[in-house]
Amino acid sequence: MRLMGLDVGDATIGVAVSDELGWIAHGVCTIRRKSLNEDLKQLDEIIKEKNIDKIVIGLPKNMNNTIGERGNKSIEFEEIIKSAYPELETVLWDERLTTAAAQRTLLEANVSRKNRKKVIDKIAAIFILQSYMDAQKNS
Repeated sequence: MRLMGLDVGDATIGVAVSDELGWIAHGVCTIRRKSLNEDLKQLDEIIKEKNIDKIVIGLPKNMNNTIGERGNKSIEFEEIIKSAYPELETVLWDERLTTAAAQRTLLEANVSRKNRKKVIDKIAAIFILQSYMDAQKNS
């Protein structure tokens, strides 16, 4: 089963996919959002090319476990994905602190601020997907 992880923001969507065994997440790209149709077109290409079976969408929760405006936007995006791809399973996955962890990883690797900005969402998508897969292995 091949999975796709998404870090959905207002300006970009970070995309990661799993290997065919569902063990390791790999970054694919960062989609610069232009319109919903264009976003779905780019996702569709990846879904078909990588033969995706399940999509894991990061759900940004507040630290007190409530869902705010950004979380509601992720829930809305999941509904759009479900409508566009009824044959695919979708999962909302708690992504608290993934962007911070991605920033820390890039800082430790001495990636420049300019280059961090280009890849941060893709790295966050990797963290989201990897944490989901790790939780599934451990349950």
